[in-house]
Amino acid sequence: MTFTEIIHAARESRDYSRLGEAIPYMDTLDLSVEEGADGVVLVLAAAELHVGNPWRQALHGGLIGAVLETAAIVQLILEPDVETLPKPINITVDYLRSGRVVPTRAEARVTKLGRRVANVHASCWQDDKARPIATLSGHFLMT
Repeated sequence: MTFTEIIHAARESRDYSRLGEAIPYMDTLDLSVEEGADGVVLVLAAAELHVGNPWRQALHGGLIGAVLETAAIVQLILEPDVETLPKPINITVDYLRSGRVVPTRAEARVTKLGRRVANVHASCWQDDKARPIATLSGHFLMT
């Protein structure tokens, strides 16, 4: 299936299991997608491979940023009028606390979807959604 076919199928069926075919990076990171109350939620499985600081057993900061960026992109491609893979223009990640090696979730919210640029906010949490470990604010090129 092509990128567009996978995205259309996911929108229509709400079965997100094949998104990794459209975005291979998701399979590399072992990310899965589940339906959330306000959209989709990406789930990063706990794995020793994701450790950035072995002395503290903390998730790698680059991995956390990648999960947030991927959550933003997934939320954008599931928007009804989006037909192409969004490209990051600029992204700011705020690291709020250390991430443990446990299942980690990320959710994004599109704050503005224009013809050329989209603004997205995302947050990443572990046990409590109200206590995120990191947040993202980003602008994406939509053409």
